Amino acid sequence: MYIIHKLKTRALEDEYMDDFSTGGAELREALQHLRRLNWIFGNSGPVLQGIHKLWQQSGKPVQLSIIDIGAGSGDVNRRILRWAERHHIDIRITLVDITEEACAEARRLFHKEPRVKVWRMDLFQLAPNCADMVVSSQFLHHFDQVKMAEVVRHMTNASRIGVVINDIHRHIIPWAAVWVTARLISRNRYIHHDGPLSVAKGFRSEDWIQLERGIDPSLNMTYAWKPLFRYTVVIKKPQEGGNGCLT
Repeated sequence: MYIIHKLKTRALEDEYMDDFSTGGAELREALQHLRRLNWIFGNSGPVLQGIHKLWQQSGKPVQLSIIDIGAGSGDVNRRILRWAERHHIDIRITLVDITEEACAEARRLFHKEPRVKVWRMDLFQLAPNCADMVVSSQFLHHFDQVKMAEVVRHMTNASRIGVVINDIHRHIIPWAAVWVTARLISRNRYIHHDGPLSVAKGFRSEDWIQLERGIDPSLNMTYAWKPLFRYTVVIKKPQEGGNGCLT
């Protein structure tokens, strides 16, 4: 099959959501429908597992600050808030996205949640050591392999403890599942186009090995395959002090 051959390497085509000259009501609808896809495919599980692992490695701190980069509407963070409650963690989450549509959806979703704030900004505006953890969920695949290493280096620099990445395993099974599900739950063109493409832009083991070679060798990077064709990547920094803030 043509698509199996095509999935051997990461797709370079841009998603519609990467075109910041468009958006508006159609993009906001896409973000709402994306929450359904995230729920169906268990998107919150791998990122939460990574956060829990990094939290344990860091001595289970009772206070924790997290920045979610490319957060969209930030829906995966609802499960992180419940996890923090179970472990009696005083948590603060900052959702960061570059589009106003995503920020508006996030503010609507968390308007009654004092532990969550929303910032519209570029990830490269983050100051060093400005949060304990910097996480991303289905964000890294938007970048090619060279730019991806730069993004991860900046995420790591912005964190005090480390980085957690959740992204998609590039494989025919999730590609087909997303293609079908997107058409069952939505008529939105963003969802129809970007859903399967996001899988084609996803990762295999060799991509994570290449990424590890492009970051600081003092960092401890691990990656693991998770059910429903996901990867969890955890990058732990050598323990340092220092405080930071958003610029």
